Amino acid sequence: MAWSIEGSYVENCNCDVVCPCTWSGFSRKATHERCNVLAGFRVERGEVDGVDVSGLHFGLIIDAPQQMTDGNWRVGILIDDAASEEQAAKLQAVASGELGGPITAFAPFIGEALGVERVPVTWNESDGRHQVRFGDVAEVTLEDMRSIEGKEMTLGNVPHPAGPTFTLSPSKRAKVAAFGVTFGAPDTNGLSTPFSWSG
Repeated sequence: MAWSIEGSYVENCNCDVVCPCTWSGFSRKATHERCNVLAGFRVERGEVDGVDVSGLHFGLIIDAPQQMTDGNWRVGILIDDAASEEQAAKLQAVASGELGGPITAFAPFIGEALGVERVPVTWNESDGRHQVRFGDVAEVTLEDMRSIEGKEMTLGNVPHPAGPTFTLSPSKRAKVAAFGVTFGAPDTNGLSTPFSWSG
């Protein structure tokens, strides 16, 4: 069956601002020996195989080599514990790429699935600030960068499943410890954007 979800996306990684992987189309190395990423999704509206998943969240924890295109990524999935078992299964199928969609662009790089964890999620966005918490395993606060004229600073033409254009949103606070992947610090790379997926 067809599916579609849309909502808000945030990303924080351990790279310096701005992450070289994004502006180079993944041709440049990350700024540290490993690239550690939290990718968070808030589904504002969505249906997967006839199951309404609106208002729910999921996230990906990624541990990748400095050169991300070398592959052998280690990836864990976080699922909103407010989801029913049926909803959680559908979100997991989307997050893993089992149902196709944009996330499958990363499938060739994944070498190890770290598992799935259900966690409570809080997600607040206002006035260019994004505060996202996945239980006790991930908490980030990102703040949109603005020019001296007050305009959002954006990065375009990015080959990324969440979309081609992002607002630069460096971390004010970041702490991640999930699936054996630990990172987080202020003033690290952050991105935000609306997203729309279907399959």
